[in-house]
Amino acid sequence: QVQLVESGGGSVQAGGSLKLSCAGYGLMLSSCGMGWYRQAPGNERELVSTRRSDGTISYADSVKGRFTISRDNAKNTLYLEMNSLKTEDTAVYYCAAETGAYYSGGYYFCMGDADFGYWGQGTQVTVSS
Repeated sequence: QVQLVESGGGSVQAGGSLKLSCAGYGLMLSSCGMGWYRQAPGNERELVSTRRSDGTISYADSVKGRFTISRDNAKNTLYLEMNSLKTEDTAVYYCAAETGAYYSGGYYFCMGDADFGYWGQGTQVTVSS
């Protein structure tokens, strides 16, 4: 069974920083494309950042220069470091991973470029002025 478990959310004042974590269970994150999304009340879910399986990284224009996506393969964990936070960054943040293609040694592995089929439960980020 695959699980993505986010942590690191919280409340911070504008200008502050937070670092979100997304731990993978049953899925070898190093083989998978992954992303961070967010959803604010009344808004649709929006893409914040992606890290493709080939290492290509992209960011939404609204977070470029402030957010950094990274991965620790040894910990099987994806991160989103958020600096210079703004009130408009307030949202529930979700990590997502590509659907696994095959199973080996207790993990699903990805083949690259599949749709995001696994989602975490979300972690709340609240930025106050």
